[in-house]
Amino acid sequence: MKSLGKHLLAEYYRCDENAINDVQKVENALVKAAEIAGATVIGKSFHRFEPYGVSGVVVISESHLTIHTWPEYGFAAVDVFTCGDHVDPMKAHEYLKEVFGTQNATVETILRGVLNIPDLRHKPGGSCIKGECGDKKIG
Repeated sequence: MKSLGKHLLAEYYRCDENAINDVQKVENALVKAAEIAGATVIGKSFHRFEPYGVSGVVVISESHLTIHTWPEYGFAAVDVFTCGDHVDPMKAHEYLKEVFGTQNATVETILRGVLNIPDLRHKPGGSCIKGECGDKKIG
C-alpha cells in the first residue's frame, strides 16, 4: 500500500527521569535520532518547563519529530512523522528508547495519505495537475 508518509507514535514508560528532564539531552537525542533514521534536520525548538518537563520539535525536510516528557511519571510521548522512502522512523524509535533508559515502550505506526494513485507525485518531477491525482479529485 502506497502512502505519502509514516507516522510513528511511541509512548515510553519508566524512563530515566533525569534524562527526560534535561532539555539539552532531549534535544541532542532527537536530533541524533533524526540523523540515525536518515532524515535531514532543518530546524529545532525545545523548551524546559518548571518545575519539570520538556517539549520539543525537530523539523526535518521529510516532516518532523516531537517529544513531550513528564519526568515526574517517568513518561515521554514521541511522534516521528516521515515522508518519502529513505527515512526509517523505527531506527529513531530504537535509539530514543535506549537514550532515555526506557523500561517499557509501546509503538504504533500509521500510514498517512494513503491514496489510490499509481504514482506518488510529491517526488521530484511529479505533480498533480489541475487538482487531479490519479482517480482522486483534490479541492
